[in-house]
Amino acid sequence: MIFRLKELRGKRKISQLKLALDLGMNQNSISRYETMEREADYATLIKLADYFNVSIDYLLGRCDNEKN
Repeated sequence: MIFRLKELRGKRKISQLKLALDLGMNQNSISRYETMEREADYATLIKLADYFNVSIDYLLGRCDNEKN
């Protein structure tokens, strides 16, 4: 489950489709991560954290500091 994915996309005005294309994924996967219907594997978490320049802990909602 990725708590902050939709929030991060919204802040940066990035569509699900653009994010999916940028990361070589499909839009349906992004949607399912955001609705918590699907859990991302470790490699995907790293890609998303790197893309948004945040820590994995922040992405997962384990901390409130983007860089922790």
